[in-house]
Amino acid sequence: MPVQPLPPEKLRHIVDPHLFSFETTAELQPTTHIIGQPRGTHAIEFGIGIQSQGYNIYVMGPAGTGRATAIERFLQERTASQPPPDDWIYVHNFSTPHQPRAIALPAREGSVFQNRMATLINRISEDLPVAFETDTYKNAIQAARSAFDEQQDALLLAMQEKAAAQGFSLVKTAKGVTLAPVHNGQQLTPEQLQSLSLPEQQELEDLLEALSEELEETLYQIYRLETDTRQQIQEIDRAVAETAVQHHFAELHDTYEEFEEILLYLNEVHQDVLDQIDDFAPQLDSDEEINLRRYEVNLLVDNSKTDGAPVIIEQNPTYNTLFGRLEYEMESGVVFTHFTNIKAGSLHEANGGYLIMQATDLIKNPEAWEALKRALRSREIQIVPYATMDDTRVLAKSLLPEPIPLSVKIILMGSIDVYYLMYQQDEDFPDLFKVRADFDSTMLRDVDNMQEYAHFIATRCHEEGLHHFDRTAVAKVVEFGSRLVNQQTKLSTRFGAITDLIREASYWAEVNGRVIVTTDDVQQTLNERIYRANRIEEIVQEEILEGTLFIATNGAVVGQVNGLSVVDIGDYSFGQPGRITARTFMGEGGVIHIERETEMSGPIHEKGVLTLTGYLGGTYAQQQPLSLTASLTFEQNYVGIEGDSASSTELYALLSSLSEIPIKQGIAVTGSVNQRGEVQPIGGVNEKIEGFFRVCCACGLNNEQGVIIPASNVDSLMLHEDVVTAVAEGRFHIWPVRTVDEGMELLTGIPAGDLDENGLYPEGTVHYAVQNRLLELAEDLKAFGNGEE
Repeated sequence: MPVQPLPPEKLRHIVDPHLFSFETTAELQPTTHIIGQPRGTHAIEFGIGIQSQGYNIYVMGPAGTGRATAIERFLQERTASQPPPDDWIYVHNFSTPHQPRAIALPAREGSVFQNRMATLINRISEDLPVAFETDTYKNAIQAARSAFDEQQDALLLAMQEKAAAQGFSLVKTAKGVTLAPVHNGQQLTPEQLQSLSLPEQQELEDLLEALSEELEETLYQIYRLETDTRQQIQEIDRAVAETAVQHHFAELHDTYEEFEEILLYLNEVHQDVLDQIDDFAPQLDSDEEINLRRYEVNLLVDNSKTDGAPVIIEQNPTYNTLFGRLEYEMESGVVFTHFTNIKAGSLHEANGGYLIMQATDLIKNPEAWEALKRALRSREIQIVPYATMDDTRVLAKSLLPEPIPLSVKIILMGSIDVYYLMYQQDEDFPDLFKVRADFDSTMLRDVDNMQEYAHFIATRCHEEGLHHFDRTAVAKVVEFGSRLVNQQTKLSTRFGAITDLIREASYWAEVNGRVIVTTDDVQQTLNERIYRANRIEEIVQEEILEGTLFIATNGAVVGQVNGLSVVDIGDYSFGQPGRITARTFMGEGGVIHIERETEMSGPIHEKGVLTLTGYLGGTYAQQQPLSLTASLTFEQNYVGIEGDSASSTELYALLSSLSEIPIKQGIAVTGSVNQRGEVQPIGGVNEKIEGFFRVCCACGLNNEQGVIIPASNVDSLMLHEDVVTAVAEGRFHIWPVRTVDEGMELLTGIPAGDLDENGLYPEGTVHYAVQNRLLELAEDLKAFGNGEE
């Protein structure tokens, strides 16, 4: 029986709005679960559940499926009941200053401790100067100094009396106290000393030597007294300071009695305050500002506002954004740093939770990727400082902060190609990412998943403040989901594209003065998209109408068929008809494709051309030789060709040329073919049909035009309503074919023909005409060869 055109209901799987029980999506509750990915969701649940090392997750799938947002919300929902992880602080290391200490505190306690330490230092700074201004302190210091003065004066007086008895006096000089000979109370001059006799001079020297020894002993006693007095004053200062600050530290000790690291740190601060009292005591003779930064607390990770385990998305995974950094300062031309300049990275923020990244972004930064692998293996975050400022290497004293223990699940998202590249090229990857979550780009179009679409629309409207959709608009969005994947029985999981449609439809509803989005608003959104993007398509149609591009939509021509291709211009694709012609003549060159000879075709297209020879040989050369030369080409094509979707079209043109039976130009063809003449499915079927339909509309529909498609592509049809309407009115037709024979019968109106018991085709059929022509070519070639001899 001849192939019948498809009825309108086969061209688009229309959704019945009454499948939905709601009137508008405002009645539906928002949802955060991952839609249409049961396999991927199961893998993620396994990955976040198992706590063994190396069970990080790689989420594999195409971009645009909304993986990042969906996974973030999914994890936040699943981990909301978990306790938030610890806060982390860095404090000064009093024993090893260049290695700041990292201390963990329960969530929300880090900022509390930071504030308490700031309050402690402020109070100490206020209380210590006051304590040193009391009369009791001043009297104690004065008493100690007075006692020292009295004892010093007594020792010097005794020494002075002894020296005077022997003709010497104590003299204060720039170098200290010394002895000088005197006479009648006056110090002898050098001239007077020279005038003395040698025995007198010798006697003075002996006395001076003996007195000098006694003076040294007296000065040593004074030094000991001074040292004891200074120590006594220090003890008084320390006692006063201890009294002033003890109760402050006691309060903190009671508060943090269960935190050993904090108690150790408080003891060190307490000791340092007592050792560095001058930093708090008033400096009356100095304008220098005392630096108390060593007592500050660097709150590196603050989980005071975190509910559950943290879920962090890192958009730019460089070394510094992942592991943090150590900032530098410059003062008076000197570069330096401080532990308060340690800044957290996303690994610190995600510690105890989950870190989501794009795999391609990560592998673009090899330093970050290698460091991440080291961190996952060692289970610690090490901040490696760089002594740099403004990208210039400088000599600077740096820090080596204490590493922080790492407990995080890394979730990488990427394509299947990136996954296998990393799996094969990086030996560490299989050990560190043992969980693969495979996200599909499609899901089954059943009632449950259509309801999921409705809930997704409701969620977007609730969260973004968009106009809600009525059920007719939801039905139109579901149909759009099928069109995205070119499958009547499937829906797209590219929820990024679905979200854009929702936003734009809400906008047009607003423009149209509607509070609720209707099916007309969704359809207007789709039409507006086409209008914004189809300038190139309109130019092509104009060239066809003007006769610049040769495309016939009426009549019949031998060896000429309208093929169909898809032109992709980024966010818009459209079908474009192209003339394919064939010429056959005597020779043994076989099938020659001009695009192949000029290296304008790709390997898949070349395979399709070679398949034609197999078909011709299998069909017509079982009892006679296949001797011909045939030339095939895409007319007016000046760009490369790839794919085999035109192989059936090329075969139709070739058979028409051999049989000299004209082909109807009002019918366009798409479909690949195998060596047995079976028509195989192709991609872009909707765009191809719509492209030829628009050309026919522009040239004028005559109720006989249409497109031949593979029967296996019928389920792929989600055609525009204009095409469906034209088919319903009998003005345009879609024919599904399974074999080349069915296609030739439609294109020529002549039976293809079946082999009889003698291996021959009946007269009046396409195959009969082709076989006869091939036989004539073979005999003519043989006769020509004999005549030449």
